[in-house]
Amino acid sequence: MKGHLVKLIFLVFAINLSTAQEWMTDLKIAQKLALVQNKMVLMVWEGTTEYPYPVFVNNEKGRKIYVDNLFLDENLSPLIWEYFVPVIVSENKYGVYYSEIKGKRSRNYIEKFNDNSIKIMDVNGNILNTSDIYLEDLENISTIIKKYALDTEFLAPELRGYQTQKDFYSAYYLASKYMDFSLYGKEKLRPDLLKLAKIYIDEARSFAKAESKEEQSVLAQRCNLLEINQYLLLKRPKKVLRLLEKMDAYKIDNANTSFIAYLYYTAYMSSKRLEDAESWKSKISSVNLKKAQVIINLNS
Repeated sequence: MKGHLVKLIFLVFAINLSTAQEWMTDLKIAQKLALVQNKMVLMVWEGTTEYPYPVFVNNEKGRKIYVDNLFLDENLSPLIWEYFVPVIVSENKYGVYYSEIKGKRSRNYIEKFNDNSIKIMDVNGNILNTSDIYLEDLENISTIIKKYALDTEFLAPELRGYQTQKDFYSAYYLASKYMDFSLYGKEKLRPDLLKLAKIYIDEARSFAKAESKEEQSVLAQRCNLLEINQYLLLKRPKKVLRLLEKMDAYKIDNANTSFIAYLYYTAYMSSKRLEDAESWKSKISSVNLKKAQVIINLNS
């Protein structure tokens, strides 16, 4: 069945190529194609296409060129397809997709979801560019490509795991991987990627409620620690230490001790408190010590 689905995706993709790379119209298929191609999805609502959608694009000299209509320009279509899987979503699907995020997202996220601007989504339909607000100028396709055209191969195992079975662990590991991705990727994109990671942390918390009461406590701690981890990536180690003190290390479950040790060690080292960091070092794996050093360098 999975093989037939992949063949169907590539058949649809081939059809798009043969018709001057028209945009796709099925979000779910676009997401599956993006997963196969390690790309993000570029999405707009169908109502946006009912009138000219002017944009800018930079030429080879970096000069902004005005394009009258994003959806009709034959030169822009292959450029967008090179970096994203573009899709136009029917207004009839709005209610279904809105019901999935109602009460679960920030106001900025909901406003981005509702408006007529370009939305960059991961393969699960979560919007990445929620901080982009265009009040005066037109959207620049070259700027969007430079910032949001991501090769998601690094995330592929966790993205597939999450799509195969949505539960605490698949959501948690995907959130954690997005944090690692933000560390090794584009620095300017880090806050956006961390917001995306937060969506999966919240989902993991929700899934944890299905576990036993004893297990819920352990998993909730793990989510809290992962959420604290984002402040290391945002160069705020002192906030990490304050939040850890509030949690009380002596009440941390044994399953989470190595994680809290990693956070303490990295935060202390990033704050130049070397003696305080030393007591935690022996509790950290060699893999996490390497990651810690990357973050310490980031905060130096």
